[in-house]
This record gives sequence, structure tokens and C-alpha cells, in this order.
Amino acid sequence: MAWLLLVVGGLFEIGFTTCLRYVDGFRHLGWTLGFLASVTCSMALLEIASRSIPMGTAYAVWGGIGALGTVIVGIAWFGEPASLPRLLLILGVVLCIAGLKLTAH
Repeated sequence: MAWLLLVVGGLFEIGFTTCLRYVDGFRHLGWTLGFLASVTCSMALLEIASRSIPMGTAYAVWGGIGALGTVIVGIAWFGEPASLPRLLLILGVVLCIAGLKLTAH
């Protein structure tokens, strides 16, 4: 269950980084509220998951999910480059996250 909560927390991290793109100095109320709700859920789920998962592993996995997802959102919705080196580096992040999960006890 802790791993599921951690993954959901990572997805909320993608939400808050995406909202952050639109808050415009926190002048857009809807995006600001979305950012605040997402960051609150993300951090709360990280905290709960880290009760059962080693903190370093939990944080690395949570941050990796957020970073990976944010890059994918950037490519899919914001026209950021999807070059081969970027895609290979994303694959490296995924492999590192999987390795951390496999070695966490």
C-alpha cells in the first residue's frame, strides 16, 4: 500500500509542477489553488509512504516520478524537445527508480 501511495504522490507532484507553469506569480486563482492542493496531497502521501519505505528511497522514487512525468507533460503538451538523448536519459531515470524499488527492504 505504501508504494501505491508513493506513486499517487508522485502523480500529484506532476500536477503541482504543471500548475506552477500557469500560476503567473500566483495571480491566477484557479491554477494557484490547483498548485496548493496538488503540493499538499503530494507531500502528505510522501510522508505517509515514508513511514514504511526508507526515506531516501521514497524521496528518490517520488522525485523521479515527478521529474519523469513533468518531462513527459512538457513533451506532450508544451512542445518541449523529444530528442533521442532526452528520451534515453528519461529511460535512465525509470531504470534507477525501478532499481531503488527492487533494492528497498
